[in-house]
Amino acid sequence: MTSDSELPRILVTGGSGFIGSALVSSLVAQGLPVTVVDLLPCPVDGVAAITGDLSTPDVLEAALAERPSVIFHLAARTSVLQSVHDPQGVFHVNVATTQALLEGARRIGAEAFVFASTNAVVGESGGRLIDEHSVLRPLTPYGATKAAAEMLCSAYSASYGIAACSVRLTNVYGPGMDRKDTFVVRLLRAAARGDAVTIYGDGLQQRDYLYVADAVAGFEMAWRKRVIGPVIIGSGRSTSVVELCDLGREAVGGDIATTSVAAPVGEMRAVRVDLGHARSLGYSPQVRLQEGLRLTWESLRPSPVIGRPA
Repeated sequence: MTSDSELPRILVTGGSGFIGSALVSSLVAQGLPVTVVDLLPCPVDGVAAITGDLSTPDVLEAALAERPSVIFHLAARTSVLQSVHDPQGVFHVNVATTQALLEGARRIGAEAFVFASTNAVVGESGGRLIDEHSVLRPLTPYGATKAAAEMLCSAYSASYGIAACSVRLTNVYGPGMDRKDTFVVRLLRAAARGDAVTIYGDGLQQRDYLYVADAVAGFEMAWRKRVIGPVIIGSGRSTSVVELCDLGREAVGGDIATTSVAAPVGEMRAVRVDLGHARSLGYSPQVRLQEGLRLTWESLRPSPVIGRPA
């Protein structure tokens, strides 16, 4: 039997967010001691919670005070459009704060650092499969900040021996995302309110939609296997926006109207990812999109952000 003193001490930044709280819930369910730092109070019981801005020295030091051996770094500004309007602010949060946390990890002797990255570091792939060797040509400041943070993770692995892994997530969705501004939320909100959902362009752009529990499994795999470098975590199947709307109609059991507008700057035409590396490490996504949308609809429908219960 493992004693409490032998369990790894875990820090999760951004642990009150959509993906972060799902990860924290999974770690706590395994009996692991977890500290969460976030701007918002942590919704998960059984953790040590620090509420504050990780970019401030006092909050950073409080987060590192328990000398965690494992750090999951999910705290970030994630809005692509916001990054276009405020590139300096996004740089400060996504790059400078990551550097400060990596330096803190080096100082306390942390063994593993798992960073939440994105396929947006690659940019437009021309429809080709994206893998861990794809050239990084991000289209937006958001993608560029994640690419820069990945390079810092690489440097700290090579220079200081930290097992730093950049988990490149595709489009994550699922229960708990009601306050996110993503197409899946906008689609389900339109269904709940009887509104039309806005589609960019012709709606034939493709994305890989990843259920949140499968994203959590990817983070935990990266930690437990001590993966170094990038690893792509997705569903392995790309779906057009038009097809997603059809699946959404099936999930809600009714019609969802659509309207079209021009695509914004930085819109990628197709995201198709190769999960070969992740699969070789034992990763296997479990939830198909149709089932995931149904579960998401059932969880979000009662939310005042989405709409009233049927």
